[in-house]
Amino acid sequence: MNRPDLKQRLVDTAAERYRSAGRFAFHFARAKLAADPVFTALLARALIPDRARVLDLGCGQGLLAAWLLAAEACQQSGDWGTAWPQPPRAWCFRGIELEAREVDRANRALGTRASVGRGDIRSTEFGAADVVVILDVLHYMDPASQEAVLRRVRASLSQAGLLLLRIGDANGGPSFRVSNWVDRTVLMARGRGRQQLHCRPVPDWIELLDRLRLRTDAMPMSANATSANVLLLARPR
Repeated sequence: MNRPDLKQRLVDTAAERYRSAGRFAFHFARAKLAADPVFTALLARALIPDRARVLDLGCGQGLLAAWLLAAEACQQSGDWGTAWPQPPRAWCFRGIELEAREVDRANRALGTRASVGRGDIRSTEFGAADVVVILDVLHYMDPASQEAVLRRVRASLSQAGLLLLRIGDANGGPSFRVSNWVDRTVLMARGRGRQQLHCRPVPDWIELLDRLRLRTDAMPMSANATSANVLLLARPR
């Protein structure tokens, strides 16, 4: 199966899980998984190893777990082919999400194969993890809370572990400003008013991670030309 066909099969398989969670959950899953390049990158670059303990902070409705389950299903059915490396096996997924509606959607879709619980990542216990995923979350927190969360992430990571942190590059020019405006609009639509966003340029994120004894590589990871997202791959040193 070639890459476009495999990706569409993954999107369809993952999104199908959300039919039981309602029309919004289903259509959001299809649109997000199809459009956001980070999900493809996780598999194409084999960023999650076999038997990994995956911790997804601010996991929303659990799309990452659904994506991994879809990859597992495609591999088991013989549809995977050689387009990408073989998907991770025997992984364990735990998600933490603040919004109760998202937690409910996740649990309806994922069943017992993954664990998603309600909690504030600024205070909820993380436990041990091999891969920690934080996608587009930390800019909603003040700088002190950002550092505190990352310090706890560093403590939770195994020595060979990996933090996958996607952020908006504050030096991203017009693309960043558009992305920032979208975030503010979403916040207002959710009734959270004019909540302040706390963004940093990529070098500042890397400097912070370095102080926490994490060596970091940066990978552009935007959903479209109007965003300035970067995926930071940080490993203990």
